[in-house]
Amino acid sequence: MKPLFAYRNPRAIVGIANHQAARHGRRSELDTARSMRALSWPAVALLLTGVLLANTSAAMSLRELRTLAKTDKQGDNYVHYYLVGVMEGALEAHAQDVRAGAAPTICLNGRRLDPSMAQGLYDTELQRNAGLYEADMPAQWVMTQALVTVYPC
Repeated sequence: MKPLFAYRNPRAIVGIANHQAARHGRRSELDTARSMRALSWPAVALLLTGVLLANTSAAMSLRELRTLAKTDKQGDNYVHYYLVGVMEGALEAHAQDVRAGAAPTICLNGRRLDPSMAQGLYDTELQRNAGLYEADMPAQWVMTQALVTVYPC
């Protein structure tokens, strides 16, 4: 058998090193380095995916919400479901802040708050404070302020 340095093709060297290591029941250094490199790519890909998803989950602005309502025949339904999620998220964030020791600003006091009320709360707050909200502000601000106004403590 030729020594490894006698081969000019690097792939042949890797193949022979792997073959010799397999004959002796162990992994070659080249094979170990390759598997460590292969493990690092999924980790990097997972990290990049997480960063991209975190950036894409930003709050929808008032302008984007209006555009969504006008885009197709289902646009109004998409806006309604989005506002229901915003309302539930605002209530949960408020509850978490209160559990952490903050003073409550939204008090339902036994009054009902249904998902069907999300659109009305949002529209009423926009009409009440029309000059306050700019098109690039997140819809969450409007919904949170609507809840604070309608359900004060």
